Amino acid sequence: MEDNKRLTYGRTSVYNLNYHIIWGTKYRNKILKGSVEESLKSILYEIAKDYDFHIDHMEVGKDDHIHLLVSAPPKISVTNIVRLLKGISARKLFQEHPELSNSYWKKIGKHLWSSSYFVESIGVTNQYAVTKYIDDQRRKEKSLNDSKSD
Repeated sequence: MEDNKRLTYGRTSVYNLNYHIIWGTKYRNKILKGSVEESLKSILYEIAKDYDFHIDHMEVGKDDHIHLLVSAPPKISVTNIVRLLKGISARKLFQEHPELSNSYWKKIGKHLWSSSYFVESIGVTNQYAVTKYIDDQRRKEKSLNDSKSD
């Protein structure tokens, strides 16, 4: 099964590199909701555009972690992608939402994100399953919360 829409043509290469990336907030603080969630998503898309990779799917889970499906050229390592996304987004979120500082006990050297992250490479076959999993993050939580309130 060949899916040419999945291939990216560079100047000297043709590739299909996709990563499922997850990272959480420091101390699992549940701060990724409302306007913070909206800002985060906008910032992450902007970073991807600035550094020539793509975020195909993105969703926040349990207000304390984020799932991304990222497609990138071979010249950008997954370590650099995560470093760029976490570093720039933290700085911009603290600037745009100063109230986030209240969630962290340190006044200097605050860290929005946990230092760890999860990454797996995704082939074409698994990409559709991971895409559905990411897209369903908020829907599952909403269903659970609705059933608890009944």
